[in-house]
Amino acid sequence: MAGPDESAVGPGEFELIERLFAKLAGPGGLSLKDDAAILKPRSGCDLVLTKDAIAEGRHYLPDDPPGDIARKLLRVNLSDLAAKGARPRAYLLSCAWGPGIDVGWIEAFCAGLAEDQAAYHIELLGGDTIRVDGPTVLSLTAIGEVAAGQMVRRAGARIGDDVYVTGTIGDAALGLLVTTGALALASPANEALVQRYRVPEPPVSFGAILADLAHASVDVSDGLLADLTHMCEASGVGAEIEQDAIPLSPFVQEGLRQSPDLWERVLCGGDDYQTLFTASADRAAEVIAAARKTAIQVTKIGRVAAEKINLLDDSGNPVIVSREGFRHF
Repeated sequence: MAGPDESAVGPGEFELIERLFAKLAGPGGLSLKDDAAILKPRSGCDLVLTKDAIAEGRHYLPDDPPGDIARKLLRVNLSDLAAKGARPRAYLLSCAWGPGIDVGWIEAFCAGLAEDQAAYHIELLGGDTIRVDGPTVLSLTAIGEVAAGQMVRRAGARIGDDVYVTGTIGDAALGLLVTTGALALASPANEALVQRYRVPEPPVSFGAILADLAHASVDVSDGLLADLTHMCEASGVGAEIEQDAIPLSPFVQEGLRQSPDLWERVLCGGDDYQTLFTASADRAAEVIAAARKTAIQVTKIGRVAAEKINLLDDSGNPVIVSREGFRHF
């Protein structure tokens, strides 16, 4: 990681890096004692790179636990790798620490990274750390591997394909409402939804075998309908999605029973960090087998069609959704 400058975390930045961040570095990171790192793909593999940033007050709340913030930062990037069919290898980290971030906070942040590095078999290669006057902004570049030429793109969905999604949808969107006091449910729903907002659960193990199954795939971060639109536009197709087939956790179901008008929030709120993909209808049994093998929930929610995207109710009638997915601009 880069050395100290006028905007650095403090006069002991080198000591901070050696004490906390160097412990996270793998062999390619050269103990964070150089200005660059080394990473060689395994034989027969391509490297897949993705980059996401999270900002205080925008993607996480100032009072969220530092370890959870670190894990969210890493996992939103692992979600992108999973949607490309890639296995995680390493990452680069850039931290712009805002006022009030002290060494104890950073130590807890690094502990969260260490926990997830062990869980997902990924290592730090390097990065940068500075001090800023505004909110903390954290950026991570994740690097994965996929068999040469086999990365799953957004483009590639074919008419007649089945449409699948991993995990459940809407937990994080409702969790944010709970966190900000806009929604109150009984325990344990409140706690479970807040935890899903703070710490996503991307389907990394399923993503590692996705390239053998999927024609097209996208990470669900902006909202199910928004990311479905991204994939369909890239592929030049439409889709028919059955609203009743969309997988919901018991906690989201509880929220919808209390406030049915939350459906649009569930469909468009974002922060799901699951994988939406299409596969040939004749490979349904293989998709089910892969889900069982990886212990990842995978649900068929519709099919790829020739033209526009339709969300259908249980009678086959279109559902009107006025809300768009999450946008920064």
